Amino acid sequence: MTDQHIATQDNDHHDHDSHHGPAKGWRRWLFTTNHKDIGTLYLTLSFILMFVAGTMALLVRTELFEPGKVLLNPEFFNQMTTFHGLIMVFGVIMPAMAGLANWMIPMMIGAQDMALPRLNNWSFWLLPFAFTMLMSTFLMSGNAPDFGWTFYAPLSTTYAPKSTDFFIFSVHLMGLSSILAALNIVVTIFNMRAPAMTWMKLPMFVWSWLVTAFLLLAVMPVLAGCVTMMLMDRHFGTSFFNAAGGGDPVLFQHVFWFFGHPEVYILILPGFGVISSIIPTFSRKPLFGYHAMVYATVIIALLGLVVWVHHMFTTGAPMDAQLFFMYATMLISVPTGIKVFNWTATIFKGSLSFETPMLFALGFLVMFTIGGLSGLMISLVPSDYQYRDSYFIVAHFHYVLVSGSLFTIIAAVYYWLPKWTGRMYSERLGQWHFWLTTIGMNVTFMPMHFLGLAGMPRRIPDYALQFTDFNQICTVGAFIFGFAQLIFLYIVVMSCFSKRFPAATSQVWEGAHGLEWTIPSPAPYHTFETPPDLATVNAAAPQLE
Repeated sequence: MTDQHIATQDNDHHDHDSHHGPAKGWRRWLFTTNHKDIGTLYLTLSFILMFVAGTMALLVRTELFEPGKVLLNPEFFNQMTTFHGLIMVFGVIMPAMAGLANWMIPMMIGAQDMALPRLNNWSFWLLPFAFTMLMSTFLMSGNAPDFGWTFYAPLSTTYAPKSTDFFIFSVHLMGLSSILAALNIVVTIFNMRAPAMTWMKLPMFVWSWLVTAFLLLAVMPVLAGCVTMMLMDRHFGTSFFNAAGGGDPVLFQHVFWFFGHPEVYILILPGFGVISSIIPTFSRKPLFGYHAMVYATVIIALLGLVVWVHHMFTTGAPMDAQLFFMYATMLISVPTGIKVFNWTATIFKGSLSFETPMLFALGFLVMFTIGGLSGLMISLVPSDYQYRDSYFIVAHFHYVLVSGSLFTIIAAVYYWLPKWTGRMYSERLGQWHFWLTTIGMNVTFMPMHFLGLAGMPRRIPDYALQFTDFNQICTVGAFIFGFAQLIFLYIVVMSCFSKRFPAATSQVWEGAHGLEWTIPSPAPYHTFETPPDLATVNAAAPQLE
């Protein structure tokens, strides 16, 4: 058999694979380079880890139901708070957003797939290995890390258990996964847009992910440097963070928060893009101020890179630095306010309907605004001395991230699930899920503002008697919030595997516009093998003209 014949057979085999759907069985998921399959893998991993991290949160809230020991030893309590934060940030929100990006960006820009499909496969499969390694620390001598999700030195260097080395390696793998995914997204958006799709015709979800990808590329190497310095201090005789050797523990905070604050926008900006897709659809109006929304997204990202010291006002920062970072932090409220105003203006006098995606979008709009207002309070140096390391910070952080990230991810799943599966879902159950989740969230986190103002510190397994009532309310709310997610699980599973619900049309939602709504539901395994032409793009995205 000649080499040419073999090459022809290989090409025929490749053509057969690429045009006739996926491989069968486990090989499909292990070796897939299809953006839809990889998006599904990201979302599935995120879903599983959400219940893992949520269980940890419920253990924490159970322990805080009343003073004294209820269920957990203090050391295990600290491990639960550490892993709840780590898994929610790196294992739930980031993979879910990456899953949405993988599923939707090629369909939104008219691309056949992601630009680097093999790299795409690798960027996902790093994550299960990383989280298996992270969770395995519970089985190691000396127990799991218990120094909080921000892993401040010297708690994470001088006084940390031996298992911290495995934590460091797992964080490296998570960061590498994020960098590879971000590279793939940037290259895809730059090089694989439909010929007629100019920059100012990109959907807001694509814009928000493009900006997020550049943020990831800017700050993930900084996190890698941070955990590498930890490893050097622990084993190679350096003193980056060890004051006894001439180092400075505050240096750790500078390096960590230079990553940590942009990370907040990495978690939130894709959610802004989701909301910018959902609100126009259910308002039956174009997005108000599209160009302003694009510029606001870029400005939020740039300002997010220069405000990290607002996490460190109580560490003795010089007055000039305090003033600069206070004003820079307050300035972020301007582009964020533009976004909130534009979403509200889109709703104003629209022909509204309140399907489940719109309910979660409106819940985001209200609660994220509350979180933003408490963020302005924290940005003021004098008042930050009162709020810092209290439950007020916990309340602010969760109002921003639960509404800004988790609510937007849930809204996105409800919005695009019929496109993915070809089946609608129970609207009644979706609305039950929304109301129980919203009530549970507010009952959990609103009282924490008052606990913090009254002086309750964060990350403590026990507390004074006067904090009992509000803590009991928070715990009840946490269980409502947590168990409401079982409804979400049921809805997603039934939509994926049951034929009880009606088939979805191509457009799914009246008022939905965009290239993803021009293809059948469920979306074919391969889409846009021929790039859509100018007329198709203009017809599919009139809101961008």
